[in-house]
Amino acid sequence: MPVISFIACRMFEDEIVHIVENDNSIENLLVVDDPDCCGLVTKLEDAGCEFSSVMKDDIYEYISDTGLTLVVEMLELALHATPEHLKEVVYDKTREVSEYSDGVLLFYGLCGNVLGKIEMELADLPCQVRILKEENGNVIDDCIGAVLGGRAAYLEKLKSFNGVGTFFMTPMWASHWREMVVSAGMTPDPDDIKRSKFVFEYAGYKNVAKMDTGLYYEKEFEFMVEEFAGLFDFNIIEMKAGPQLLVRCYEQLKYEVL
Repeated sequence: MPVISFIACRMFEDEIVHIVENDNSIENLLVVDDPDCCGLVTKLEDAGCEFSSVMKDDIYEYISDTGLTLVVEMLELALHATPEHLKEVVYDKTREVSEYSDGVLLFYGLCGNVLGKIEMELADLPCQVRILKEENGNVIDDCIGAVLGGRAAYLEKLKSFNGVGTFFMTPMWASHWREMVVSAGMTPDPDDIKRSKFVFEYAGYKNVAKMDTGLYYEKEFEFMVEEFAGLFDFNIIEMKAGPQLLVRCYEQLKYEVL
C-alpha cells in the first residue's frame, strides 16, 4: 500500500502535527527515532496522535499492508549553518527514503539557494519528489514565507514596516532562536546576548513580528516572544499566518500518489 515520506526541518514540527491530526486517511504513522524527533514526538503525544517510533533500518517491517503509511524524519536545525552540507544531507536522505516510498515531500525552501532544483535533479528516483511550493510553482523562500503563503505576501509584510528591521518569529523560531542565531553566524555562543544585540542593532532591527499561525503546540509562545523582545529592546508586532500552503503541498502529493 502507498507510502509517503516527509523529510523535514525541525522548524516545521507544528505544521506536520497539524497535518497528521487532521488527516484521517493516514492509517500508519511512523516517526524515525533519532534525537531530532523529540519535539515532534512530544507534540504528537500531546495531540493524541497514534504513531510508532522506529529505527531507520526497521522501517520496512512497519509499513502497513493496508491504507496510507506516513513516514516522518526530522533533520537538525544546525544544517542551515552550511548550505552545501544541508543540500548533501537532504539529497542523500531523499535517495534513501525513495527506496520504500511512493512520494517524498521535503519540508524545506530554497534555503541558501541550494534546494531549488531538487525535483529536477532527483527526477530519476522511483517515486515522486516534491518540495514546498507556492501555487504559482515557485519554491518557497523559507519557513517564514511558507506560513505567510509565499514570496508576494512576504514582501508585502516587509514593505509594511517602511524599512524598519523586523525579525519574524513563528512558534518554533521562538523556541529555538538561540540555535538559529548561531547557525546564521551571528555569534558562536547562543547565550552571548550582548553580541547578538550588537548584530541586530547594526542591521537595523527594532521589531519582532509575533506570527500567530493558528497552531498552539508550543505552549510558551507568547512568553518566549516577550522574553526575546525584552532582551533586544524590540517592539512586538502581531501578525497572522497559517499552515495552508503546507497542507496544500501535502494534499497535492497525496493526490498524485493515490
